[in-house]
Amino acid sequence: MSFGLFTRLVAAGFVLAIAVAPARAADTYQANLGPMPLDEATKKNMLGRGDATAVWDGKALTITGKFAGLTSPAIKAHLIIGPYIGVPGTESLDLTVSPATSGTVTGQLALNGRQATAFRTGKTYVQIDTQNAPTGTLWGWLLPSHENRNPARMGEPAAPARPIPSTSPVPVARA
Repeated sequence: MSFGLFTRLVAAGFVLAIAVAPARAADTYQANLGPMPLDEATKKNMLGRGDATAVWDGKALTITGKFAGLTSPAIKAHLIIGPYIGVPGTESLDLTVSPATSGTVTGQLALNGRQATAFRTGKTYVQIDTQNAPTGTLWGWLLPSHENRNPARMGEPAAPARPIPSTSPVPVARA
């Protein structure tokens, strides 16, 4: 067999292997949107819940979500990149949000290499701003898809509150 024929056969085999290889599955991440950190002065504006899903297909990030229970209409939504999971960031990419107290958040974003790495390593979160809290009301970190054990997710009834057992040796008067 000549070298030229061998080279063409190897090249043809390589092209065939690529053509029949399974496509890379999209990465799916999810976020449970909850109130941003609050204090006595801000807690009246930090109400609501939501969820979001983000799918990375290697080229684009598609975000879809819903929210409800805000104290004022949503005005903006962002995908924000933080330095670590749970640490607020400064780099922000705009998302589309319903201008209402309940609605949807969506977006399709082309990420650069650094942004894609941040997404795949859990350093991104969805944030929704409202009229009463323009620097953020709800946020949720996008993490690999997982079972959500939160019974108060959107559309599901909340579990009844259970009393917390007292660990005090002193009897606690009950009302």
